[in-house]
Amino acid sequence: MASIKLVSFEEELKKNPELKESDMQILREWCKKQTYLPKMSDSELTLFLHSNYYQLEPTKTTIDIFFTVRTHVPEFFCNRDLINDKEVKKATKMITTQILKGTTKEGHKIIYGGLIDNESSHFVFADAVKLFFMIIDLWLYTEGTCNGHVLIIDMKNISLGHVARFNPVTLKKFFYYLQEGLPVRLKGYHLINVSPVTDIIFNMTKPFMKKQLLDMFYMHTTNDTLENFVPLEILPNEVGGQAGPIQELHNKQMKKLADHIAWFHEDEVNHRINESLRPDKAKIATDLFGVEGSFKKLEID
Repeated sequence: MASIKLVSFEEELKKNPELKESDMQILREWCKKQTYLPKMSDSELTLFLHSNYYQLEPTKTTIDIFFTVRTHVPEFFCNRDLINDKEVKKATKMITTQILKGTTKEGHKIIYGGLIDNESSHFVFADAVKLFFMIIDLWLYTEGTCNGHVLIIDMKNISLGHVARFNPVTLKKFFYYLQEGLPVRLKGYHLINVSPVTDIIFNMTKPFMKKQLLDMFYMHTTNDTLENFVPLEILPNEVGGQAGPIQELHNKQMKKLADHIAWFHEDEVNHRINESLRPDKAKIATDLFGVEGSFKKLEID
């Protein structure tokens, strides 16, 4: 893809002894038959295979969900343009997402997210999610597979005003994609600097979290308990780490996104499902998420 250096399949083969050419060939053949899917590189297929621990059938399901959600949830996956889209521009002043340098002792990469503007009237959850997935997408395509990811969400300065701006349907879409479509091995989900408001948010999100996610979910009022999971020094300075000031890290991350605008444009044009070619019935958003306001369609384990 233009303007981006993807991890090569050869690099992935060196990194992952479990990655087999024979499995890749089966996947390539399967993809060819699924004419409704976009074309994928071997590096992309590796991400899906690795995230499913090299099991072919779950890999195929993830691929389908990944592209179906990206096609039918425009509020997360359309107009991903840091320079020309005013919603994305506003989001860059509202929240930060960082994939931190260094790993946990198990070799898991850490994704840190938090507010940089505390004013709740500026908070738009769908735009925050859009920026979050832009950063993760770019990282996955340029860095490739890794042993696992740990998500840390900083709840500092989250108020009741922010809670009022969460929409249950948007939350459902976020958690569905995070758990079913994102090609990563999620190993931990931590909320830090929690306050009583956090309990309200947790109660809103819990219906959309599968047992696997709830089993790796932790809330921390201080870093004393977080330290059991994550080496504190790799966190941003303001959170008790030594990675550097949040704003400095954020500016670097935003420059990276701005440098890859052409890649995001190309992704949106060429990396979506053609529903008219789907062999069974074409899908629409309500097939995935039910009618807005109804939560019956999505089965929660």
